[in-house]
Amino acid sequence: MTLFAKKPVLYGSRVTLRPVGPEHAEGLWTLINDPETARLTGSHGVVDRAAIALWCHTRADQDDRLDLAICAADDDAYVGEVVLNDLDAHNLSCNLRIALSGPEVYGRGYGSEAIRLMLHHAFTTTDLHRIELEVFTFNERAAHVYRKAGFVEEGVRRDALLWEGRWHDAVVMSVLAPEWLAARV
Repeated sequence: MTLFAKKPVLYGSRVTLRPVGPEHAEGLWTLINDPETARLTGSHGVVDRAAIALWCHTRADQDDRLDLAICAADDDAYVGEVVLNDLDAHNLSCNLRIALSGPEVYGRGYGSEAIRLMLHHAFTTTDLHRIELEVFTFNERAAHVYRKAGFVEEGVRRDALLWEGRWHDAVVMSVLAPEWLAARV
């Protein structure tokens, strides 16, 4: 199933979501290397610039996922990414992942609007029924944003992340198309 063959540009008042391409490699490099973003996303790995450049260059060819750069609407600066991935075509479900470039862009509404735009696109232009995500229990700001967007807590993956010698739980959340659409009426 080629659910994400078309790579849209989505416009909001705060952000524009653009298909990830080579022009976003430097922004993604900054995002991946921000210590606070790494902690909030539980990202342990080290990735070199060449791998980032290749990754950005190949996103347009992926029809089983949708990788969009979050760009500030006022100056088009890269401020993060929002992704629909892990597509389960048989069950019309996928995962949502979002990350912002660092504390200098937190709290400006970029993430909230990016999620709203992505959900609107997913539930009004595709056959997706379910979108899920995980959020670590220490990331209450993100959990609040997800709840506001319509995500519902389903359960907890206990001790899912070992970060700096401490274990942290991950909360599993999802939003279903019928519920999301009903809330918009």
